[in-house]
Amino acid sequence: MSHEAPEAPAAKATVLIYSDDRSTRDQVRLALGRRVAADLPEIETVECATHQAVTKTLDQGGIDLVVMDGESTPAGGIGLCRQVKDEIANCPPVVLLVARVADAWLATWSRAEGVVPYPIDTVRLPTTVAEVLRARLGSEAATL
Repeated sequence: MSHEAPEAPAAKATVLIYSDDRSTRDQVRLALGRRVAADLPEIETVECATHQAVTKTLDQGGIDLVVMDGESTPAGGIGLCRQVKDEIANCPPVVLLVARVADAWLATWSRAEGVVPYPIDTVRLPTTVAEVLRARLGSEAATL
């Protein structure tokens, strides 16, 4: 009798991390790890420090989810989220990092699919990313 573990999805999920702060990008990458949930593919990250790099990367395609720092300067993730939702066809889902609970309404305005408060929580961020990624991958499978 074989007791093999169930196979995890083979493909990788590409997550774009946007923040002007290198340490924030590092914290997000470390919090996400290699896989946010056993039923989801491994995570591959792409990091961007400017809003121009984000829009260029999203225009090229291949991004499954974006984590944006709402506190980035000069272009914060909240406004940038709204912009890419308006301008990028089939924009991937966005999880916003916000410093103040009061910013949650702005995240709704920006059309972000998920919101996680600072400081970066190594349980809450991957859980939120997993929920949003499941919805994204599930909707993609439904359209095939």
